[in-house]
Amino acid sequence: MAIIRKVDKQNKFFSMFNTRTGHYMRSGIIKNGKDTGVDPFMTSFPELLDIGIMGHCIHGKSGLCLKAGVQCYQSGNTIHHPNMTLTNFKKIVEECKGKTFQIALGGRGDPDQHEQFEDILKYCQQSNIVPNFTSSGLGFNQHIVDLCKKYCGAVAISWYRSDYTLKAIQMLINSKVKTNIHYVLSNSSIEEAIALLEQNKFTKGINAVIFLLHKPVGLGQSENVLSYHDLHLQHFFQLIDSNNYDFKVDFDSCSIPAILNFTSNLSKDFIDTCEGGRWSAYITSDMKMLPCSFDNDKQRWAYDISNDSIENAWNSPQFEDFRNHLKHSCPNCFKRDLCFGGCPICSEIVLCNEKG
Repeated sequence: MAIIRKVDKQNKFFSMFNTRTGHYMRSGIIKNGKDTGVDPFMTSFPELLDIGIMGHCIHGKSGLCLKAGVQCYQSGNTIHHPNMTLTNFKKIVEECKGKTFQIALGGRGDPDQHEQFEDILKYCQQSNIVPNFTSSGLGFNQHIVDLCKKYCGAVAISWYRSDYTLKAIQMLINSKVKTNIHYVLSNSSIEEAIALLEQNKFTKGINAVIFLLHKPVGLGQSENVLSYHDLHLQHFFQLIDSNNYDFKVDFDSCSIPAILNFTSNLSKDFIDTCEGGRWSAYITSDMKMLPCSFDNDKQRWAYDISNDSIENAWNSPQFEDFRNHLKHSCPNCFKRDLCFGGCPICSEIVLCNEKG
């Protein structure tokens, strides 16, 4: 099946996902049989799940993250937990059948290094759910690439400024796998990002560069958080706003306040703010469900699904408390419906001078 359709009677909208192309669309709230054009606030069951199948990280333990200037929010160099079992993964997927479009494989480490990586990908495909994942590329080989080509919608390689990063990207492109680059934007990396864009130095043949905001979580240091008043930040978004590239340019939803403040040519129809607890959720390797993976540090909104369900977690007081931050923030701002006040977890990353 290429097209999956879902009708959400509770929130009065419908959505569709193409498992072959990755194209997604949803209606506005339906009233009296007509689309009102008003975007629904949430779905009754997560359409995307970020599943942390990895409990420990070979790449992090090696010190290569810090060497590359990336401060791991999962503290992969110090924390070592067991990886998620295949049994638990299947339990999650069974509940998601027919309701969840995509599963992003992640956690504390490279998913392609999981002991049962191939079985996990196969089970997703058998369940008509598209798996995607992000990797450092360390340990990549042709067998992994072949699995990506057979089972995955897209694969992202994190930008670690290394030979193994570039090699993994090129291996995926050569095998015609839809390949993205994940680039963490921070005080220490934004000048490099500007140079790479201005000089057109990102690898030829990639599908997209996805820029992710640095967060002061785990090993992430507060002094590396970008400032709204940083002239480099303004210059970066001017480049995005005024230029076309050979690849798509995307952002994590944490970046929406910056996009609203620093761009004028990007269509507001193509942005969606913090989806945590509204459209997506994260599950740790030990079966704690959170609205967002960046809550993994303190787990303020965690719900244990070891002997419980995703649906109960989604409708729990913990998740509703998280959503309330989005429902009630910045009540007087005219951009509120596009932004919801930004990140409920790390207020310091909200790139807006009117937050409150």
